[in-house]
Amino acid sequence: MRVLVVEDQVELADSVARVLRREGMAVDVSYGGQDALDRTSLTDYDVVVLDRDLPEVHGDEVCAALTAKGPHTRILMLTASATIADRVEGLSLGADDYLPKPFAYAELVARVRALARRAQPALPPVLARGDVRLDPAQRTAFRAGARLALSPKEFAVLEYLLGARGRVVSAEELLDRVWDEAADPFTTTVKATINRLRSKLGSPPVIETVPRGGYRI
Repeated sequence: MRVLVVEDQVELADSVARVLRREGMAVDVSYGGQDALDRTSLTDYDVVVLDRDLPEVHGDEVCAALTAKGPHTRILMLTASATIADRVEGLSLGADDYLPKPFAYAELVARVRALARRAQPALPPVLARGDVRLDPAQRTAFRAGARLALSPKEFAVLEYLLGARGRVVSAEELLDRVWDEAADPFTTTVKATINRLRSKLGSPPVIETVPRGGYRI
């Protein structure tokens, strides 16, 4: 999934991004409201983790703009205020969920995952094709009953390909949905990750390369 973290406290923003990336998510970071609006105008995010109390362009304005853009992006609003009235006001602006500061990272991850599931077409709780099974919630993957030792990016690529249900997925789409803005679009990152994943999946081959198309399972 692709996530945007919008938080003006740099240390907190970077810490949240690190935690989400460890969970296999592609994460971009904005330290201000205007930058967040600029990024969301160019990139479709599954979830935006949005601090409400932003300087200059307030989080409420960012939330309203994202809500007006369409229903695809889910918004998790963060704030230092924990009053019920403040939560109700935040949700009335179009936020999908609300998390008061300070928060536990485990809860933040769980809420982001729950929102991401709502942002995408419904998929079964366990993704399977042939003898390959992947459980997104448990972060486990198996081939013929044997557990696969996958890196976060390998897991994310396998999850995305299984979720495509046989559709051909281009390298550009994988780069956009699995990697974040730090990825160089001119590198062989996707191909290298696919090759490592193929090696770990073993024989017979599971991932098919479609000439001039991309990859599919």
